[in-house]
Amino acid sequence: MKGYAAEWYVAAAYRTGHIKGGIIILTIELNMYHAVALGAFLLWLGGVITDKVSLLSRYCIPAPLVGGLCFSILNCILYSMGIASINFDATLQTVFMIMFFTTVGFTVSIPALLKGGKAVILCLAISIVMIPLQNFLGGGVMEVFGCDPLLGIGCGSIALVGGSVVSIAAATFGLVAGSLMGGPTAKRLIEKHDLRPALATVVGAAPSAALATDVASEDERFISDSPRFVKGFMLLLLAVGIGNQVSVWLTALTGLTFPAYIGAMLVAVVVRNMMDGVHVSYPAEEIDTMGNMFLSIFLAMALAGLKLWELIDLAMPMVICLVLQCVVMFLFSYFVVFNVMGRNYDAAVMTAGFIGFSMGATSNAMANMQVVTKKYGPSPDHAGSFF
Repeated sequence: MKGYAAEWYVAAAYRTGHIKGGIIILTIELNMYHAVALGAFLLWLGGVITDKVSLLSRYCIPAPLVGGLCFSILNCILYSMGIASINFDATLQTVFMIMFFTTVGFTVSIPALLKGGKAVILCLAISIVMIPLQNFLGGGVMEVFGCDPLLGIGCGSIALVGGSVVSIAAATFGLVAGSLMGGPTAKRLIEKHDLRPALATVVGAAPSAALATDVASEDERFISDSPRFVKGFMLLLLAVGIGNQVSVWLTALTGLTFPAYIGAMLVAVVVRNMMDGVHVSYPAEEIDTMGNMFLSIFLAMALAGLKLWELIDLAMPMVICLVLQCVVMFLFSYFVVFNVMGRNYDAAVMTAGFIGFSMGATSNAMANMQVVTKKYGPSPDHAGSFF
């Protein structure tokens, strides 16, 4: 019994010693196994809440966001009251992120990408315009308040790079705002313009009903077998293993720091197109299913790990800066991105992705587009636009 107690103490790492306002509060450290279990529970909880609260499902709020925010709000309350602070090992969170982006790489078919090259180029051009706009807005607001403009840039496009309390707090805000804004904006565009997926076959049906049968029966239609899942998982592991070394080589050759997933994603692109080139069967649905699973768990864990109390301490200039970022992002996406991308259903889906990508990260973009297409129907043209 004593050995078991000691093992639990090491695993959960309960300890005191964190001082806040002169009060020592309990710090709870969860290991990576507890963390992934927590992420799975929060994903389930978010799904239950979005199913029960019609407002959330109506405005396409992702379930991982709901579950993750519930935990981060609870953690913030415990911290603010001086009771406890809960931290967890994010090792498996990083693994899930890499696995997800590897599945994104497997969706990239070079012939299909060249065929839809116009959309990709337009998306890239819009992003190039938006990045300096975010930075100029942040720097301008800070300069008006007599602060260092570089702090404003930390609230702009480089927030997720981190490096300062301002950047970390802005990145936290952006991850949440990107998920909260994307779905409702796409919903507004789809319903206002009566948009329907290109594959819709129900004439005269409402947008949400056009592919209701397809969307609702997705689980019923998806039939696979163990060998195809095994093949897909083996391809993922192969790409991740080789991709890790590719990332090391890229860093050594260029001296630049790349995202952890870039090597694996590039290898996945190569493997996918080699398989297409020699006409080898590719387990597309199986890898897509695994990608959705990895994305959901990753987002739930990432949002659960947010330290919301860092937002409470924001100075007024930063609050104004972030609010203006949200307003400008909404206006730019609603009036520019949607129109430039074609004013159709695919454009509305990519608008949701653009908001998630610009305010948060690629994972936010994919989650936004996933929840919109799940409700209104598939959008093949959006795949690969934001990686």
